[in-house]
Amino acid sequence: MVYLQLIFGFALLVAGGEALVRGAVSLASRFGVSPLLIGLTLVGFGTSTPELVTSLQAAFGGYPGIAIGNVVGSNIANILLILGVAALIMPLVIDPVSFRRDGTALAIATMLATGVIIYGSLDRWMGSVLVLGLLAYLIVAYRSDRNTVAAGGRQDDPEGAALHGSIWLALGLALGGITMTIFGARLTVDAAVTLALLWGMSETVVGLTVVAVGTSLPELVTSVMAALRRQPGIAFGNVIGSNIYNILGIMGITALVRPIPIPPQVAQLDVWVMFAATLALIFAVQA
Repeated sequence: MVYLQLIFGFALLVAGGEALVRGAVSLASRFGVSPLLIGLTLVGFGTSTPELVTSLQAAFGGYPGIAIGNVVGSNIANILLILGVAALIMPLVIDPVSFRRDGTALAIATMLATGVIIYGSLDRWMGSVLVLGLLAYLIVAYRSDRNTVAAGGRQDDPEGAALHGSIWLALGLALGGITMTIFGARLTVDAAVTLALLWGMSETVVGLTVVAVGTSLPELVTSVMAALRRQPGIAFGNVIGSNIYNILGIMGITALVRPIPIPPQVAQLDVWVMFAATLALIFAVQA
């Protein structure tokens, strides 16, 4: 039964990733924005829904290690695993000038997360600052992207991933793809979490490993499918948008709903790995 669940879960992940990429490219074309912006927003935030649900459930259940470890571990997995796999499929060529806005937002968000974790607790006022920061970033990103696309024309679609239909068809396909990837990831990770806890792993370790990687499966599949479709903007934007949303959105919303203490072990090692991975990514793109 577990094997059938895994097979069905992976099938949903692949089908959902394909649908999401096609819908996202079509939406970028319809709205006159770049695939990178769609990757940063709809795709990146949509595929981060499992992290949001997991962190909220963990906070309400009294498991702060999973609530925070899930965010930190997901950001590490997004950069080191997902971008790495996507780059093996095709070079992710990103314009350093256009990345400056998003790289700056990611750097600020990462520094804020590091400061909060070192502080030792995630309070409501901190959550308010994080959520307001996310809203400000979205407004700036949309306005600057519209100006850039208006000046440079529409984005290319080398693999013909865009659909020839209404905007509602594109939106339905993108949202349907998000739903399938999330549900498929949930099926895949449930058994792994149960086994990890039975083997005696701590809640923080489970959050940083099994849960974090499991909830990152939608991002992994989406970025891989985008790379196969020759859509580096969506593959890259998916990861950057997800990491920004994980910190500003998920940590912020979690704090607003239920302030939580932060386990000391997260501040000792894990947050510094996330910090180093983020800096390495920023320097690699700007080099």
